[in-house]
Amino acid sequence: MLYSARTLSEVIYRDELDGQHDGVEITCTLTREQPAGWTGYARRVDRALLAETAWPAGKNPLAFVCGPTSFVETVAAGLVALGYEPGRVKTERFGGTGGP
Repeated sequence: MLYSARTLSEVIYRDELDGQHDGVEITCTLTREQPAGWTGYARRVDRALLAETAWPAGKNPLAFVCGPTSFVETVAAGLVALGYEPGRVKTERFGGTGGP
């Protein structure tokens, strides 16, 4: 799982994410502010970060992407560019739609 937040205080379900996960690896990136001693990523999710952290496309993974529309579009396009099948990249968007 790749989790992106602006700051550590904005990570929801932080206690649960810090616990045991039965083999599920959780990677976090903080895009705006990192606490002293932070050892995780400190940048926005882009194709390069996905290439470092996502499962290889050859394993035919199923990906779920959730967030604001611009984030979802960037991540979904990055996964497809890495070879993910578009039909296996599921998305959910929240936030403004640009309408009235």
